[in-house]
Amino acid sequence: MTSSYDVIVIGGGVVGCLTARALSRYQLRILLLEREADVCSGTSKANTAIIHAGYDARPGSLKAALNVAGNRMYNQVCGELGVLFERNGTYVVALEDEDRHTLEELRERGIRNGVPGLSIISAEQMRKAEPLLSEQTRGGLFAETGGIVDPFMMTIAAAENAVENGVELGLDTEVTGLELRQGRVVGVKTQRGVFAGNYVVNSAGLYSDRIMAMAGLGGFCIKPRKGEYYVLDREKSQVRQVLFPCPTPVSKGIVVTPTSHGNTLVGPNAVNTDLRDDVVVTKQGLEEVFEGAQRLVPSLDKRDVIAVFAGLRAAGSTGDFLIEAPDEVPGLVNLGGIESPGFTAAPAIAERVVDLLRESGLALTPKRSFNPERHAAPRFAELSHRQQQELIERDPRYGRVVCRCEMVTEGEIVAAIHAPVPARTYDGLKRRTRLGAGRCQGGFDTPRVINILARELGVQRTGVSKRGKGSEFLSRGTKEVEMVGTDEQQE
Repeated sequence: MTSSYDVIVIGGGVVGCLTARALSRYQLRILLLEREADVCSGTSKANTAIIHAGYDARPGSLKAALNVAGNRMYNQVCGELGVLFERNGTYVVALEDEDRHTLEELRERGIRNGVPGLSIISAEQMRKAEPLLSEQTRGGLFAETGGIVDPFMMTIAAAENAVENGVELGLDTEVTGLELRQGRVVGVKTQRGVFAGNYVVNSAGLYSDRIMAMAGLGGFCIKPRKGEYYVLDREKSQVRQVLFPCPTPVSKGIVVTPTSHGNTLVGPNAVNTDLRDDVVVTKQGLEEVFEGAQRLVPSLDKRDVIAVFAGLRAAGSTGDFLIEAPDEVPGLVNLGGIESPGFTAAPAIAERVVDLLRESGLALTPKRSFNPERHAAPRFAELSHRQQQELIERDPRYGRVVCRCEMVTEGEIVAAIHAPVPARTYDGLKRRTRLGAGRCQGGFDTPRVINILARELGVQRTGVSKRGKGSEFLSRGTKEVEMVGTDEQQE
């Protein structure tokens, strides 16, 4: 990394990565900083992966405007980046007679927000579309523009395309302060040194209010809200569309949805917490989630669960997105409270940031060499037999299956390790290749993957980690353990 940039983007979540990509269209020196070992390590990796239609947000709010605008952009963005995206539609399910009034309110709100394709349908139509729905179903609101996306690859692909277009990426780089000169931001301080920047975009998610505080700005705070989830075996798929209950003031409710890879995802609940790293699942929370999901789909069976996880929403104190270029601190753009529908709105938020920077005086000269398209790495399991054979002939490593559940090959793993945004951890590989995402959850492949990562990264096996520093799989070799035991016995 050099030490001077036109724009520094703090945060490697979906909004930060799409913002860096949007800026890479112009003749700028751009630095994207992420405190973790990989992009997509916070809220962007632990959410419901739904592209919302936009009927739920309050009319006139930034959430409403940017949800609808972002939704419209997904076909093009995912097409350019080679990311799985499906407009399979979303349902809000009425389970009580009084819920029908809520459906009408949501439909009217959606119309005011500019959401097309909203219709209220009968219980019979609902059950025909989703036969496993509860017999208590009274009807529903169908939103044809809703859909599902691969949230991992949406974020990673945006980062890769940004890097391919000249953006520099600093992983394991935590911002510890802002450099200010006569009230203007002129750079960022990190544990790796100071980086000068004419403009700084604060897209730090759960930590965005702390970046604001570094600039002397108060009045806005993040109130983390935890959500817990179940992942079900894709061999036991339950639903075809996204199923919501009627929403509450703090949550869209416990959802049952297919994922872009065919699993069923159940959750989340909504638990306020003071901890910004509280991603521990609880027995009480998981019971709440499953009971809520079974109200929609009674046939859900815990025996089909293959994983549980929790994520944190960056709920803001204003109840709306905060997107500003504050007059008090020229050169700074703040993005705060980017909770749901933040993933849907992300492409539109990125464009809004570009506009704010232009209005703040940043010269934006289009770059003729900009290429919006990313060439997605082949997924061996999805290729025809002939294509698989051709790939193996070019690189025999594609003929060695490492993860049996998801049929992930050594060739795919090595390609991900050496991608424009490299996977340097087990979780990084999992998000890119689906390694360990099947029923065995890595029980078969982990030892082999440790060896591959060590070989390709040129490190000892004790240096290979699950998600970065502090999560190493191994502490020392077996013979070292035996030697220690022998020494202790001799003493």
